[in-house]
Amino acid sequence: MIAALAGWAVAFGWRRWPRAAERLPARQAGLLAAVLAAYAYALLAGFQVPAQRTLFMLGVLALAFWGRREPRPFSALTWALFAVLVIDPWAVLSAGFWLSFGAMAVILWATFGRVGQADKLRAWVTVQGAVTLALAPALLLLFQQVSLISPLANAVAIPVVSWLVTPLALLGVIVPPLWHVAVWLMTWLGQGLVWASELPWAVVSRPAPEGWALLLAVTGTLWLLLPRGFPMRAMGGLLWLPLIFPLRTSIAPDSFQADVIDVGQGTAILIRTAEHALLYDTGPAFAGSDAGERIVVPYLRTLGIGKLSGVIVSHDDTDHSGGLRSVLRDIPTGWLLHGLPAASPLLTAAPSPSHCHRGQHWQWDGVRFDILNPPVAAYAEPGRRDNDYSCVLKVSRAGQSLLITGDAERRGELELLESGTDMSATVLVAGHHGSRTSSLAEFVEQVHPRYGVFTVGYRNRFGHPHPQVVARFRALDSNILRSDSGGRISLTFGEAGVVASEYRPSHRRYWHTALFDE
Repeated sequence: MIAALAGWAVAFGWRRWPRAAERLPARQAGLLAAVLAAYAYALLAGFQVPAQRTLFMLGVLALAFWGRREPRPFSALTWALFAVLVIDPWAVLSAGFWLSFGAMAVILWATFGRVGQADKLRAWVTVQGAVTLALAPALLLLFQQVSLISPLANAVAIPVVSWLVTPLALLGVIVPPLWHVAVWLMTWLGQGLVWASELPWAVVSRPAPEGWALLLAVTGTLWLLLPRGFPMRAMGGLLWLPLIFPLRTSIAPDSFQADVIDVGQGTAILIRTAEHALLYDTGPAFAGSDAGERIVVPYLRTLGIGKLSGVIVSHDDTDHSGGLRSVLRDIPTGWLLHGLPAASPLLTAAPSPSHCHRGQHWQWDGVRFDILNPPVAAYAEPGRRDNDYSCVLKVSRAGQSLLITGDAERRGELELLESGTDMSATVLVAGHHGSRTSSLAEFVEQVHPRYGVFTVGYRNRFGHPHPQVVARFRALDSNILRSDSGGRISLTFGEAGVVASEYRPSHRRYWHTALFDE
């Protein structure tokens, strides 16, 4: 739009300047102005991949018009793709690359080269339907969600932003009151889009698709979008069935799966039984974001988990509770157990919040969950450190168990030893990320785990885990699993015993050299 306006304005003025028109035709001057204006606007917009794609396509089409050649949109898209990858080969790792080029390719596939020309309304409906259909596989792969409301939202948002908000915002540089009008329009539009996104049928969620299901769906999409009259076009819809009804890996009754999510220097552990899912801690908060929004929620959606039976936030440290707001906002949750202060602002929107304390227990699908600490009286004790409010959780089935102590330090571990509770566990998530203030020698010996798990960030500033703590686990012949070197740690508790795996060794990339291996 900016290029068209700039090109039209320059060509209009150029025709009325005879001396300039003698040197350069007005049409070519308009083309040059259009490309320069598009370049300036792309820089102003941050020169992201969608802006680059539009700019380079405009450049190719302008060159074709300049040389009096017939412009070929697919050629323009191909040259734009080439230019983007020359500038930034890593662009292929961004969602914007696939969505931007994919949307444009679909628009060209569904509209250009057709014998009959539909009216404008029908053409617009065709384009919106084609883009929504074709981008659905990519959206499921990248975000595990597809918006069904997007065609209707685009029908309002695209004209409002393109023809009202953007021109008013640009003109607002010269006439400031117009800027306020643009802000008001954008606020109104944003509120409307939020309302639309919250409709029950607005968004469809699915687990991240397998590669073969994705390939079949893309093939089926190309088949469905062939020109009218092509035989058996509707059969392309059959290739979508594996994507719509994916195969899901089930967890057997009396078994459970624990995934220690790699959130850097922090903790987030997902525990799943046959019919339930529990999240223990939500990872750290970052500047302007948090692990809940950036890591935990996307991971839950990848697994197809649309609801959590419960959430436990061990205590009031940001590396454990930082992602809570995002998790509660994006994933329906049954209840919250926590070691937070009663006045914590994190509890404002929490569902059924209550303090965790020793003696709480429940069973899901034959798996037992026990809260072992802190004692009930701990919340009335003055001077108790935040770390020693940590909710200590033990998950057990048929002689196998997982023990998570949060950031419990010396006092918390001594309370556990003095409680008389059976502390033995197959897997122990080391307290306080392997700090010297936790994992006392007598405590680790009492638990005597087969696996010791350390949730730590790569080259974290605290130096966790401490070598002395690691040595205590090794002295008991415990297998050491670390999230900084292994990534996500998966633990399956079932009939075959405890099976542990780390993401990074089984998903190595060429940039994972031995230089960074522990």
